[in-house]
Amino acid sequence: MNAAPKVLTLAATGASGAVLTREMLRMLEADERVERVDFIVSDGGLRVFAEELGIKGRSGLLKSLLGKAPKKTVEQGNMDIGACVASGTHPCDAMVVLPCSMGTLSRIANGTAQQLIERAADVTLKERRPLVLCVREAPFNRIHLRNMQLASDAGAVIYPVTPTFYDLPQDTAAMAQQYVKRVLGHLGLPQADSYVWTGRGKRKQS
Repeated sequence: MNAAPKVLTLAATGASGAVLTREMLRMLEADERVERVDFIVSDGGLRVFAEELGIKGRSGLLKSLLGKAPKKTVEQGNMDIGACVASGTHPCDAMVVLPCSMGTLSRIANGTAQQLIERAADVTLKERRPLVLCVREAPFNRIHLRNMQLASDAGAVIYPVTPTFYDLPQDTAAMAQQYVKRVLGHLGLPQADSYVWTGRGKRKQS
């Protein structure tokens, strides 16, 4: 398990799964181990927020997603290529792209950073920091698979958005929460109420 990151970058792109972004933001905001979260959302991500969560526009976006005013989360503009997260000198410990569209994956994998999300991901890779790409698509074509291989070879972790069922989720919100907890656990931020499979048809909370 990785050391618990204190400063993270979270990016949301134009793939389905806005509820996952919301759950991760809320868990990071509530986690006392985390000191700062830089949040970037693409224009496509904004459209998904509007369609899936009924949250429209950038005005008051973080407050709408968190359900309260943020204390440690800072929104960065995707067009601001000069933002702090665009530099390797910014003390960021890890980055997550959730959800990660195939277009974003392609630009990260091929090093064609035109906006802040891809630039921040490129910086994360060059500085050898953890980068988790939560890809969201089905089925994968050969281009998707090739880009995932390229990103993985460069140091990224490909973490497809796949639900678990051994925890007997009661609704889609529970599925989203468990997925986010697994990603955070992978980063070194295990959540106290995550389900851990023990085998033999049993499960436990840790």
